[in-house]
Amino acid sequence: MRHLLSLSTVCLLYTIGLGNDPDRDPDWNQFRGGHGDGTASFTGIPTTWSETQHVAWKTAIWGKGWSSPVVWKNRIWLTTATVDGKRLAVLCLNRQTGAVLHDKIIFTPDNPQYCHPFNSYASSTPWVEDGRVYVHFGSLGTACLNADTCAVIWKRTDLPCNHFRGPASSIAIDGNRMFLPFDGSDIQYVAALDKRTGETLWRTDRNVDFGDKPGPYRKAYSTARVITHEGRKQVIIPGAMATMSYDPASGQELWRVIHGGANVSCPPLFHQGVLYFTSGDVTNRLLAMIPAGQGNITQTHIKWSMMRGVPSRPSVLRAGSSIYMVSNSGVASCVDIETGRTRWSQRLGGKYSASPILVDKRVFCCEEEQGICHVFAADPAGYRALATNKLEASFMASPAVADKMLILRTKTHLYGITE
Repeated sequence: MRHLLSLSTVCLLYTIGLGNDPDRDPDWNQFRGGHGDGTASFTGIPTTWSETQHVAWKTAIWGKGWSSPVVWKNRIWLTTATVDGKRLAVLCLNRQTGAVLHDKIIFTPDNPQYCHPFNSYASSTPWVEDGRVYVHFGSLGTACLNADTCAVIWKRTDLPCNHFRGPASSIAIDGNRMFLPFDGSDIQYVAALDKRTGETLWRTDRNVDFGDKPGPYRKAYSTARVITHEGRKQVIIPGAMATMSYDPASGQELWRVIHGGANVSCPPLFHQGVLYFTSGDVTNRLLAMIPAGQGNITQTHIKWSMMRGVPSRPSVLRAGSSIYMVSNSGVASCVDIETGRTRWSQRLGGKYSASPILVDKRVFCCEEEQGICHVFAADPAGYRALATNKLEASFMASPAVADKMLILRTKTHLYGITE
């Protein structure tokens, strides 16, 4: 059921400004937002809400999909799928009213590979830009759509790997290049596509020595991050056992760090010449390193690593001189980015897969079983709870933000939360 805004409220939203202000943050157009790091400074985002408080609209979303919503101007995009994976779809909603503008099946695989019940066939977050929407369902298909008509511009279904428990890596784009990791239990490689045509520009095998480790320890779900360090542009993609850097133009591997682990899903952070990334399950490390050099730089370029409270699914955040994170098992932590020392930690309880976001010095983190969203201060001095909010269904998707609106996807609905 959808609760629509009153006409007066819609008019108010237009009045307070949904237009194009160059001083505002970029649109939340990709996984982890316009900055690619889960942060935004949009104003008017509430700290508290409930099913009856600060809900501008609530729209039911059919199927099962853990992809995060993305925003371009006045439209919200997300993907969903049937539980059996035989219908893979994209939806577009009006940001002011929550009304569904497009609901389109993009792929109909006859025999989709296995997806674990904990995951979904639509866990990869889209990328949206002016006039184009890009959707990804792992090896089941990648497509480019016209953002106005939802017409398909190109499709690819010929990039194979066995995701083993379903896909989850999201799209990353730099210029006209789209970067897609395929870290399966069988093969592991990175592909770069021309976003205009879908043509493969390069494909590079990961070439990791897994020894006798079986398939479950070879898969990963990370999303690429493009950085420039000392004049060298790189695309950084964590994987099982190792994190690699590639030349975006050629796909040539520049360097790698061997850290162990598997199932890594957190995209890297980059700040003042230092790269921060996690190693995933098993090793559960957060590492800081200088993204320079060639070849295996494990012994030479790591500044520090730490293990206490490190998540394998939720992404980490940076604010000032601190990294904030929430572990899979619900421990919130603040870490000094210079030393890796834990400044404080606090048990929130519950389980977490959705990545936290940072808005106006507040961290929002959504729990996967009880529909709870904790809000706490991004304060290095100590944990300071601001609110504990609850909705009817729980969370697997990470939140999105637009000016004056927090966008929350539960397992059943999409919400527009406003003051």
